[in-house]
Amino acid sequence: MEKEELVSLQQKVLKLRVEGKYEETIEACFQLLEAGIAANDPKSILTAHINNAASFYCIGAIEDAFHSIDAYVDYCTDNGDEDDKLNGYNVLFLLHEYSKDYEKAKKTLARAIKLGKTLEHYNIVSNAYSNYSSILAIENDFENALSMAEKGLEAAKLHDPRTPILEFRVKLNIANALIGMNDLEAAEQFVIEMVDDPLLDSFIREKTQVHDLYGRFLMKKKIYPEALQAYDKAKELAESYNDRNLLKGILEKRCELCEVMGDVQRGYKAQKVYIDLLSDLHQHEVTMTAVKLGVKHRISTIERRANTDFLTGLYNRSYTETTTDKWLAEAVTKGESIVCIALDLDNLKSLNDTYGHIFGDQIIKKIGQVCVSQIRSGDLMGRFGGDEFAIILRDLSIEEAQHKAENLLEAVRSIKIQKDGIYISLTASVGVADNANGTIRTFTDLFHQADIALYQAKQEGKNRICTMS
Repeated sequence: MEKEELVSLQQKVLKLRVEGKYEETIEACFQLLEAGIAANDPKSILTAHINNAASFYCIGAIEDAFHSIDAYVDYCTDNGDEDDKLNGYNVLFLLHEYSKDYEKAKKTLARAIKLGKTLEHYNIVSNAYSNYSSILAIENDFENALSMAEKGLEAAKLHDPRTPILEFRVKLNIANALIGMNDLEAAEQFVIEMVDDPLLDSFIREKTQVHDLYGRFLMKKKIYPEALQAYDKAKELAESYNDRNLLKGILEKRCELCEVMGDVQRGYKAQKVYIDLLSDLHQHEVTMTAVKLGVKHRISTIERRANTDFLTGLYNRSYTETTTDKWLAEAVTKGESIVCIALDLDNLKSLNDTYGHIFGDQIIKKIGQVCVSQIRSGDLMGRFGGDEFAIILRDLSIEEAQHKAENLLEAVRSIKIQKDGIYISLTASVGVADNANGTIRTFTDLFHQADIALYQAKQEGKNRICTMS
């Protein structure tokens, strides 16, 4: 793919996310990631990961957001520049915010502000000040929240070209701080102006946020019926683009307002909607409890550069290579057999073209789950990008490894995934090779032999196993 096409894809991803079209953003990110990997273009890969992270986060798919953040930080370590490092601060802030570790969140934002000023990326500086203001408001430090928001507005005005939505986002935080300080007269000037701003016709998330803020403003003034109308509008908007995180906060405030109004019937309905959302979040994130308990562990894992593949949870290529090289060196002195099984899904491109990359991603994850259940706990399975996997087996003969390969292939064939009312069957091509009595001493050489056998399996019609003797 030409450089111009990659840049066009990057711009498409950014535009979709700014417009709040998160599911479309995720699909575009997978296209960009595939193209970036094929062209070995770090900027495209990093752009895909970071926008995937933000989009998954906004629709409430927290576990998937963490995987994308993991992938971004991991890849940025070896391939990113100062700009990418700055973006990395932004995604790490999301993790700290989600885990309610506000001290780490503020430290991360302070680093982003400092580096952003050095690089003169005032849009990122402005957003960092806005986020800092939000954290301070959560801590009820409204005076400093106002100060941070005002600094964010100054930074937004320095951004070239002038971007009205950037300034609008900061004004939301200024108004929020003023409401917290009970300076309702000053807050009203901001809120009334923002609610009717035609700019919001193109920015649905900010439109949702301003109606949410308007509801809070009216609650402070004890104008309860109008406040409920504002929250109802914010709820309707958040539901329209599936922003579960924002919706959760809006529903909490609606429940609180109904209680203040003494409207039992409406309060019951509001509570039921809120409970239904929590149930949906529970299913969507696997389990909210497990995610919350695992957040701090995830952060430390990401910060020290994880060894796992961001999508499947299997080992990544770096870890697989390092570990296999170690095993091969030990095998020379022990006279041990080390076998590599290379497995590649058949016809993934056709499935992606027909059903989309999100569906293709689900298939890859499922294959990883099924195959890893077929190997011993001491063996190793890694993903090499796309749909290719490497399974490394210790102390097995080539004949025993062939039998294991048959089990793996049968496990893939047994997968039945439903899509649009039909069940889709899967097959794979498999190549097997061993370390040739200790003469092969690196993962690269061992995998190359298995890959040659895999290519032969593809050439012979796919859905089969070939062994390199």
